[in-house]
Amino acid sequence: MSIRQLPEILINQIAAGEVVERPASVVKELVENALDAGATRVDIDLEEGGVRLIRIRDDGGGIAPEELALAVSRHATSKIASLDDLEAVATLGFRGEALPSIASVSRFTLASRRPGDEHGSALQIEGGKLGQVTPRAHAPGTTVEVRELFYNVPARRKFLRAERTELGHIEEWLRSLALARPDVELRVSHNGKPSRRYKPGDLYSDARLGETLGEDFAAQALRVDHSGAGLRLHGWIAQPHYSRASTDQQYLYVNGRSVRDRSVAHAVKMAYADVLFHGRQPAYVLFLELDPTRVDVNVHPAKHEVRFRDARLIHDFVYRTLKEALAETRAGMTATAGSADAQAVPAGEAGQRLAGSGYALAGGGGMPASWRPQQSPLGLQVADAPAAYAALYAAPAAAGMSAGLPPMPSQNGLPATAADSGVPPLGYAVAQLHGIYILAENAEGLIVVDMHAAHERIGYERLKTAHDGMGLHAQPLLVPITLAVGERDADTAEREADTLTALGFEITRSGPGSLHVRSIPALLANAEPEGLLRDVLTDLREHGQSRRIASARDELLSTMACHGAVRANRRLTVPEMNALLRDMETTERSGQCNHGRPTWARFSLAEIDRWFLRGR
Repeated sequence: MSIRQLPEILINQIAAGEVVERPASVVKELVENALDAGATRVDIDLEEGGVRLIRIRDDGGGIAPEELALAVSRHATSKIASLDDLEAVATLGFRGEALPSIASVSRFTLASRRPGDEHGSALQIEGGKLGQVTPRAHAPGTTVEVRELFYNVPARRKFLRAERTELGHIEEWLRSLALARPDVELRVSHNGKPSRRYKPGDLYSDARLGETLGEDFAAQALRVDHSGAGLRLHGWIAQPHYSRASTDQQYLYVNGRSVRDRSVAHAVKMAYADVLFHGRQPAYVLFLELDPTRVDVNVHPAKHEVRFRDARLIHDFVYRTLKEALAETRAGMTATAGSADAQAVPAGEAGQRLAGSGYALAGGGGMPASWRPQQSPLGLQVADAPAAYAALYAAPAAAGMSAGLPPMPSQNGLPATAADSGVPPLGYAVAQLHGIYILAENAEGLIVVDMHAAHERIGYERLKTAHDGMGLHAQPLLVPITLAVGERDADTAEREADTLTALGFEITRSGPGSLHVRSIPALLANAEPEGLLRDVLTDLREHGQSRRIASARDELLSTMACHGAVRANRRLTVPEMNALLRDMETTERSGQCNHGRPTWARFSLAEIDRWFLRGR
């Protein structure tokens, strides 16, 4: 077959195969064009999940009548004019492929009016064949109407899913956009009925967060904002106990563009490594900002992916920023149980209300003094100290702190953490339940603590701190190991020799695909070094760094902490219980145990009242 030039329509249809995957792809391209045109309001009208109709109307700058035909020609754009522009592109669309590609597989109408024009103009395209530009009444802005998507490419149309599925893809993309652009009003209708409206608000407002991802996420989200090395990372990460079975609430934006990036996803996963329950996924909305010349956004036709010029730096920046943010999470920060409408009740009132449910309160003021049981049902061990609580908290370590839980420094008989508010976040211990849980009263209601899980985290963090001070030591091997690896891994080992030395490995290359291992990390001497080293080399090649050694070390320290933690059925004294509560309030990541399980829960008095139908 002789070589020949492809027809323009076929060229556009081939491009459509890359750019237009489904109706959601069309919505994405057209809405992004509207935003690039300065729109502050975008209306999205859909029929049959976008297959029969997609109409996008905006109040942006509009298109000149003489440029309508040019707008639907290949590689025509107002956003770049040179290679320098392409390397620093900051707009969402720029390739000039979307409109001609969409128009080649649909019945397409483009209508627009600039604010200063007397009237608008319209251009119709049928399966890629251009009509004439005609005058049309139109408000300032642009309307793009796409009917019968893939009507002339039946093989592609057969691959479309059910109406509800296609609509779901559109809604998910719009949710992602709404998170990034809360300054823009988005109105969506489906089959003639309004279905969603995102009201405009302040840029990156918490209100839009709850509107898009739900109030539960908003209530458990930690605000992150950190800058350094010419990078800025800001947004929200969910506390570890708010985790997901899938990655459905993971949103990453690079310079305002929603993207997927394996390196950043890996950095986030590593930051959550020892606070997330096995098999669960973190939730986050993160905005990464950097000089546009440091990121290539032109690596994917649909612009779903980017390529960083300093991938290792960015991975490390994201990992360290989020790790430090999560390290600041401590038990008592926010509620892990209880309803959103629960109200805090003064501690004095709390004592009065609890006094009517089987216990007698002695002492006055906003802090309970001692509890004496009238009954001891269900294995409850109730605090029975005759002296005031203040005296218990000030007790020296010799007074029964055998669980390795020294008391916190005191001020006027109160724990240091309670000096300002009068009642510390986790309150004061009142009982131990079945030798497993500590029950405490704080200003809002009831705190329940899993004492083994909490003590495990405290011990684990102390072991990590102690070991970090010593560093990773290398242990020479009595008989060096010759390890057969792929040539890429051997290249990585040679290139990353200094990094491997810092991790405790002494390695030399002994051939195109072989390594000579002379020493390994001392703490992991009993581990299987060959598999560990292979994993480290894979991480270094793919992500520019590896936490395999640190993770293996942490796993060992976690096991040590677990064995050293108080066990079930261990009866703690009141000073021991309160010392544990105070340690939880000052220990990093103490809201979860080493395996990601929660260590505590809070139940407000308002919620407890509802259990017993009080006030009804």
